[in-house]
Amino acid sequence: MRAVTVGEHGGPEALRVEEIDRPEPSEGELLVEVDAAGVNPVDTYFRDGSYDPVGLPFTPGVDIAGTVAETGTGVDALSVGDRVYGTGIGNGEYQGAYAEYATVPADRVVGLPDGAGTTQAGAAGVVACTAWRALIDHANLDPAERCLVHGGSGGVGHVAVQIAAAVEARCLSTAAPAYHDDVEALGAGTVLDYGRDDLADAVLDASDGGVDVILDHRLDDYLQFDADVAAAGATVVGIGENDPAPAFSAVAGGRAKDVTYQLMSMFNTPDLRVPLRGVAHLMDAGALEVEVARRYGLEEAAEAHRDVMNDSFFGKLVIDV
Repeated sequence: MRAVTVGEHGGPEALRVEEIDRPEPSEGELLVEVDAAGVNPVDTYFRDGSYDPVGLPFTPGVDIAGTVAETGTGVDALSVGDRVYGTGIGNGEYQGAYAEYATVPADRVVGLPDGAGTTQAGAAGVVACTAWRALIDHANLDPAERCLVHGGSGGVGHVAVQIAAAVEARCLSTAAPAYHDDVEALGAGTVLDYGRDDLADAVLDASDGGVDVILDHRLDDYLQFDADVAAAGATVVGIGENDPAPAFSAVAGGRAKDVTYQLMSMFNTPDLRVPLRGVAHLMDAGALEVEVARRYGLEEAAEAHRDVMNDSFFGKLVIDV
């Protein structure tokens, strides 16, 4: 079978398309004929060795959608011919989606309903589970609560906006002006330019005094900002940062409001099937669509890795197999 391989850690040029043996599913695993694989920044971290090194050579890719081709022993919930999607994230051992076939633990995929296409499902895993965990599991977002999603045009952000809209929360988001119409179409009632000097005032005005839930993907930029725009008792869920040492400039403002900061990582998800099923339901109902900005073939995997780290785009990048 054809697969993208990494023979040694390095830049995008380390990605090669080769003919390799088709893998065999072990106990508790599925062999999936891959239709689509999402491209995530985390894929580049495994490729260059920034994350705990994966044994070489390996095939990258944690997000997957396709059809079950074979089941390992002990797999009862899914059968050959079932359409599935999911993510192997949570353990660097499970990569392999950039290939014609890949093995994946059965507890990291779920059945894909007829109303969801495999291309968008292939892009959904990491971003959709992150957004669901942040807003539903950690923030317990309720209808009519005011929710601020930083970066509503990004992978996690654009899914989070749709989840917030699906639970009928009052969603605000930030994005570059070029994406305002797109983010509004996803369900954000207010979209603000993240570059404006009076952004905090604009959020407070649009939310009638403060937001109840904040999804923050860059804590080093917005840690204090979140405290400033939070309503009393607000929850801030932090999913990432560029600088590893974010800090408050005036922590008393958040303390005075009893603001809760919840830090999270997808690696800690107790059961990935829970958010995956929730997202699958929303996709099937037409309440959530993962926007695919660009599609690549296996031979274009290096280009996809460059683009996911360097380009601005709305939604996700996908490798079509």
